[in-house]
Amino acid sequence: MDWLPLLSTLAGAAIGIVATLIADRNRRKREDAKEALRLRLDIYTQYATAVKVLGETLRSLAEREHPSDDERALALREAFRESDIAIASERMWLIAPQPVVKASNSVFHCLRRICDGYIDGTAVSSPEDHARWEARGKAAAKMRKFMREDLEVGPLTERHST
Repeated sequence: MDWLPLLSTLAGAAIGIVATLIADRNRRKREDAKEALRLRLDIYTQYATAVKVLGETLRSLAEREHPSDDERALALREAFRESDIAIASERMWLIAPQPVVKASNSVFHCLRRICDGYIDGTAVSSPEDHARWEARGKAAAKMRKFMREDLEVGPLTERHST
């Protein structure tokens, strides 16, 4: 009996099976990488949106007339607590790479200082308020830069307003 055709067929089948398994594994890795990228994009979008909305809410509340300083403080604290920033921040800590987490945490603390400043009576558009907003703007720009690098979309060519 001639074993060569049988061995050739078995070798061909083994090579075909291994090649299929490797191709499937590579396809699965690509799909997993795409899904991880989509997840980070969702998290980054949620966080950046929460930062923007919370900032606008804090400024609006600070400009508004309140019956007392205590009610103003309560409104500001409640706005911070009810914003989606805490949830978005926790998602960031779980999923994002360290540079993004560090930068997003810096933005969070800038917003916290803005809120605390308004609670302590800092006037909107005062030099102190302007300095806090400038720091938040720089921190947010750095955060977006790291997010864009992580998402591999490249840098922005123009600066957006802070």
